[in-house]
Amino acid sequence: MKTHTIDVHLGDDDLRASLEKDVRDGLTGTVKTLPPKYFYDARGSELFEEITELPEYYPTRRERSILEARADEIAAASGAETLVELGSGSSVKTRLLLDGLQRAGTLRRYVPVDVSPTALEGAMDALAPDYPHLQLHGVVADFEHHLGLLPTGGRRMVAFLGGTIGNLTPAERLAFLTDVRSGLEEGDTLLLGTDLVKEPTRLVAAYDDAAGVTAAFNKNVLAVLNRTLAADFDLASFDHVAVWNAEEEWIEMRLRSLRPQSVQVRELGLRLHFAQGEEIRTEISAKFRQARLEAELAQAGYRLAHWWTDPDEDFALSLAVPA
Repeated sequence: MKTHTIDVHLGDDDLRASLEKDVRDGLTGTVKTLPPKYFYDARGSELFEEITELPEYYPTRRERSILEARADEIAAASGAETLVELGSGSSVKTRLLLDGLQRAGTLRRYVPVDVSPTALEGAMDALAPDYPHLQLHGVVADFEHHLGLLPTGGRRMVAFLGGTIGNLTPAERLAFLTDVRSGLEEGDTLLLGTDLVKEPTRLVAAYDDAAGVTAAFNKNVLAVLNRTLAADFDLASFDHVAVWNAEEEWIEMRLRSLRPQSVQVRELGLRLHFAQGEEIRTEISAKFRQARLEAELAQAGYRLAHWWTDPDEDFALSLAVPA
């Protein structure tokens, strides 16, 4: 018997309209771009799980190690009765936070937020037997548009893990953080996972692994467009590229056209032209320094209250409170 509820603020029509707009806007400009959220169809999600286990890709392991070591401190510092997790996915790392909050005796409710109702159902079905007294309240939503519709009440900790905030440009980050802040009440907190600036060759390797899994993940976005929009991208005609942008302090993932080519996107009535060497930027992944993140949080109306890193200072979890 189901003991959880799901609010749906995002339907298939919304997702389709968003995809069409992003493809039309992103691939017809002088500089071609696609948002990274379209990586994550079923195949893309499988490939990303493989990436998290690669020797070169440290962020997932480092974040998990911080949660293993500091979950009780995080729980005590937040005093949260409700854990709201943005972009929850399978909610695997969430268990470490839930266990810490449960040991602290404050936990009452878990609110996973994801664009995929299937992922939410699966995550909550997996959690329910192990947390029989936990109220599970899933929300199908886009965190860029529906933050004002999240459940309220009780002391909440909003968690945005995995370094996903690094996929946003500085302007997008400010808008996102400000939007979250507008919904926080006294006593609520924001838990952020951020990857930290480090030696560029190590950063590039994390996004261009020797086994080629990240290359397959990057190219999969073209397969998504082929399937959903009747496009005819030839994946073999694009090369995966990862570069470190030192000025912005972020990694850029790109797809580089190996030859002059035209691509049809039939369902949008588009014909796209690529010169040899022309690129589509598919992801940025910003890396942070503590001072920079603290300044960005302050600009959006927060005070940085706690900062936790792994022993090698590769990754950080920070707890911010309304200023």
